[in-house]
Amino acid sequence: MGKVVVVQNVTLDGVMQAPGGADEDTRGGFPYGGWARPYADQVMAETMGKGMSEGGGMLFGRRTYEQFYGFWSKQTDGNPYTDVLNRRRKYVASRALAEPLPWENSSLLEGDAADAVATLKRDVEGDLIVLGSGELVRSLARASLVDVYTLSIHPLTLGTGMKLFAEGEDAYGTLELVEAVPTTTGVIIATYRPTA
Repeated sequence: MGKVVVVQNVTLDGVMQAPGGADEDTRGGFPYGGWARPYADQVMAETMGKGMSEGGGMLFGRRTYEQFYGFWSKQTDGNPYTDVLNRRRKYVASRALAEPLPWENSSLLEGDAADAVATLKRDVEGDLIVLGSGELVRSLARASLVDVYTLSIHPLTLGTGMKLFAEGEDAYGTLELVEAVPTTTGVIIATYRPTA
């Protein structure tokens, strides 16, 4: 049986929008894209690399899938993430996309995303890693399908932007800290397991 593992970059005030680049996600006029880049270091690369080297698949929402495909499928610089991302089985939750999906080893989830992921968890071995994909994460959390959160908590606040957990929604439950790894730039890579 598989586990759903959410891997996210977040600020201290919970913003997850556009950590990687200025034009990554400008919805709502978000002006701070790329906020996570100055905090990358060797500790983060090694810690995140451990999770990427294990087997299993990946879960994406449409927007994150298209962004990752647009970048990673074209890389030729020998980055170890490139080979992992291209080879790994990818499952995509989308009402707008249709088969065949353009990135190798990609499949479209049919029907309701939470129902499809619940079936995947029963049928696959290894972790199902969710990168980005905020709307998908929130739907999986509401359905109690997330088994682990690995949050790279960055030491800054932005005051605006989409948050990992949207305001005004019902509580998602409590979390138990499993591991915390500090980086040299002040990021805490915290791994949590839902307790209820």
